[in-house]
Amino acid sequence: MNQTRVFLIFAWLMVAVLLWMEWGRDKAAPATAPVAAQTTGAVPAAAGAVPGASVPHAPGSAPAAATAQADAGAPRVTVTTDVLRLVLDGGTVLDAELLQFPQTKDDGSPPVRLLTEEATHPYRAVSGWTSQDKSMPVPEANGFTLVGDAKTFELAKGQNELQIPFVWNGPNGVSIRRTYTVSRNEYAVKIKDEVINAGTTPWNGYVYRTLDRTPTILSRSMTNPDSFSFNGATWFDAEKKYQRRAFKDYLEDGPLNQQVTGGWIAMLQHHFFTAWIPQADQAANYALSQHDGRDQIQATGPAFTVAPGQQVSSEARLWVGPKLVNQIAKEDVPGLDRVVDYSRFSLMAIIGQGLFWVLNQVHKVVNNWGWAIVGLVILLKLVLYPLSAAQYKSGAKMRRFQPRIAQLKERYGDDRQKFQTAMMELYKKEKINPMGGCLPILIQMPIFFALYWVLVESVELRQAPWFGWIQDLTARDPYFILPVINVAVMWATQKLTPAPGMDPMQAKMMQMMPLIFGVMMAFMPSGLVLYWVVNGGLGLLQQWWMTKRHGSDPVPATAAPANKK
Repeated sequence: MNQTRVFLIFAWLMVAVLLWMEWGRDKAAPATAPVAAQTTGAVPAAAGAVPGASVPHAPGSAPAAATAQADAGAPRVTVTTDVLRLVLDGGTVLDAELLQFPQTKDDGSPPVRLLTEEATHPYRAVSGWTSQDKSMPVPEANGFTLVGDAKTFELAKGQNELQIPFVWNGPNGVSIRRTYTVSRNEYAVKIKDEVINAGTTPWNGYVYRTLDRTPTILSRSMTNPDSFSFNGATWFDAEKKYQRRAFKDYLEDGPLNQQVTGGWIAMLQHHFFTAWIPQADQAANYALSQHDGRDQIQATGPAFTVAPGQQVSSEARLWVGPKLVNQIAKEDVPGLDRVVDYSRFSLMAIIGQGLFWVLNQVHKVVNNWGWAIVGLVILLKLVLYPLSAAQYKSGAKMRRFQPRIAQLKERYGDDRQKFQTAMMELYKKEKINPMGGCLPILIQMPIFFALYWVLVESVELRQAPWFGWIQDLTARDPYFILPVINVAVMWATQKLTPAPGMDPMQAKMMQMMPLIFGVMMAFMPSGLVLYWVVNGGLGLLQQWWMTKRHGSDPVPATAAPANKK
């Protein structure tokens, strides 16, 4: 396989795979178990015990009630930390602003609003209690009342933690104390429920935690970076690992019915996400549902039976914030790093995580994400140097023998079989490996695709400048300077690439490739185009040097052996 054909195949493969990945990120959905009838699994729970139980559950019923009650107008409080501003009542986080993430780079731009009461696209996190026993008093989401008179809570200077207490008092001596805890520089809000039975009869109930959203269905567009990333619900358990469902195909594969211990549920969008992380040693039933145009994912359980004089507790964390890799790692939750959704394929996700780790280490040195991308390219070039050197050496040698190959083509005319046989004999005699250029390209392909998603997904690069006209590495180049440079680099590379035996149609296609890639790259994140320009520029220099070093003078056609038809 000659170098030009390798390049052509690689180029079209890259276009095809990018288009397939765009389509696959929305269409792919994990297989789920069919919904099965469940039986009551409540178990006695003494003080401090952790019950493990199956949970009675009708998909969607608890959150629907919770949503209706949240709309009724429960008393609200405002909670402000250094990174979050929350509006919540006892059971629902209604609004969440990310104070360190402005919507745009304009001065005075409001912060990103992740949870919202906006009428067209409401998005909230809900938690309450319910029971299979309809006569059992339980606190729905807005059944909690605030302890004290304060309606505003703000993390003071030098203060690292802030608690907001709520309580529900039942008519039979049962009370539930709920405490929200927010901490400095943390996006995970801790919610602890303590069930205390001071009555004379047992009490049973189970907790539910829901993410409830009317999503914006984003149309795929090269000019809309928000549409590049996965938008939908995801969940994780130790057995089936990371799973997901896009909003536009939300219940296409059923409502889900999955018992999980030690997992989490989440809703993802470009750069940001919300997630419920239940107590790791307590079981919950995961389900998807839809109500009044809202998509919901919920974790229901565990179930408790609390004897008189006893108490139990259940804790969870609610993440409301950006996909910051280092912050997510601090939560020490298995699989939570997958919300930075580099790929639904585990291998690609692992490559993406490794590339971001290297990128992050380089950033610690240069303190600029654009130069960190340049540094990453240089490191990759050094690692792949032996392979690329073999590739360019093979290309230089093939270029040297182009006159002979042209002579063979002229000699055998339209008899392609004889031409190919003669060309293979020449390769064998001169010890030319026509496959020498394939392996390095095949190795670089998964790196390129993984890096594509790293640059799309990494909120660390959001609104991060490089220098000059590039002020957001996750947005397209506003003046198309990098794409134009990329076209020039590809054109120059093409001129150095040998093209033995290429027919006119292939030649025309090759001439079009720099322009096609230039147009495609024009609307991709500028950080990705920067990577491609630096990678291509270094490759061009390396190829020029290897051609100069190993190409020597072309072997004249007259040196070819006399062959007869």
